[in-house]
Amino acid sequence: MTGSVSVAVVGAGSRGTMYARVAAASGRARVVAVAEPDDERRESFAAEFGLPPERAHRDWPALLDGPRAADAVVVATQDRLHVEPAVALLGHGYDVLLEKPMAPTEEGARRIAEAAAASGRIFGVCHVLRYTPYTAMVRELIRDGALGDVINMQHLEPVGWWHQAHSFVRGNWRSEAGSGPMLLTKCCHDVDWIMHVVGDGVARVSSFGGLAHFRPERAPDGSADRCLDCAVEKECPYSAKRLYLGCLGDPGAERWPLGPVTSDATEEGVLHALRTGPYGRCVYRCDNDVVDHQVVNFEFAGGATATLTMTAFTPSDGFRRTRIFGSHGSLEGDGRTLTLTDFRDGSQRVIPVPSGRDGTAAGGHGGGDAGLVEAFLSAVLTRDESYLGSGAAASLDSHRVVWAAERARHTGTVITL
Repeated sequence: MTGSVSVAVVGAGSRGTMYARVAAASGRARVVAVAEPDDERRESFAAEFGLPPERAHRDWPALLDGPRAADAVVVATQDRLHVEPAVALLGHGYDVLLEKPMAPTEEGARRIAEAAAASGRIFGVCHVLRYTPYTAMVRELIRDGALGDVINMQHLEPVGWWHQAHSFVRGNWRSEAGSGPMLLTKCCHDVDWIMHVVGDGVARVSSFGGLAHFRPERAPDGSADRCLDCAVEKECPYSAKRLYLGCLGDPGAERWPLGPVTSDATEEGVLHALRTGPYGRCVYRCDNDVVDHQVVNFEFAGGATATLTMTAFTPSDGFRRTRIFGSHGSLEGDGRTLTLTDFRDGSQRVIPVPSGRDGTAAGGHGGGDAGLVEAFLSAVLTRDESYLGSGAAASLDSHRVVWAAERARHTGTVITL
């Protein structure tokens, strides 16, 4: 297909900027506008993409003034700021790609889904795990009958000790009031992926978990409010000084995780941010309340079962691990390789995944970031939303399962959907 999509970005943080870079690099899109209230981020984004001042706005309502400023808009604001821009931009005739989660509440997500349906525009949610070569291979093996009937799945989301500290203890997603429960903000696309792979609706869920470690009573003797003042910082696995100074000199790490900490990628800039900003705080003395470990149990309408384990206390490689057990075989994968065991002859086959990308958040979710953007651009160019598996209806379905699991966790019950 030929053509070029003009794209505006609402929210020029790490995710919004990444989607813009991927779109521009595809050769099928032009980044033509941005809306970002932070002056430094807005100016940096405008400089990177060559935007004139009249195309660099402080807030998204500027994109509603007069004719459309672009064909499509990427909405990558903070989670609690998704609903209003998504609904308004759809109503103004823009195609919209919305960062996950859709919204912190079911009411907000339904508003977005209804607006997408009423607008007739192309709409997708950034469930990037659907769009990896790995996922395509898993689904193809299941579809071709390599496992027989899918009976059970085990899925691990290994957040990583430093990623938990960065994003969910010190960072923007540390509190349910500020963003939402961790199952929604971190794992809604894991829930979506499980449903996508099993290919069935969820009938019942239960869940357990909590905040076990990142609490004041867990602080070691001699610790301080900030890592730079701490007598035991060198022995602490969550040392902000070690983490962020260690990013210097690595262009990828300077974008993330260092980018949200400071735009001054020098030793002086990092130390200033750690003295004055939220990312220099002791992980045991933050205002965090989201869980650091959680399990979810799923029963599907057809009788299959699945478990999702999310835990902070893992290595930091970012590779999710999955085991799928079928009537005729089993499949194990980590985003890089798949191991298929055939019960009919006892054979075992190791299948490499032809991605060429790593599975970390900085590296593009195993090719999912690029796959998502390519699918969205194809949908916009052809006016065919089938390129996007994560449209409004499918995304709302998986979000509803997340909220049901959270109700189950808080009430100690099994929730029937």
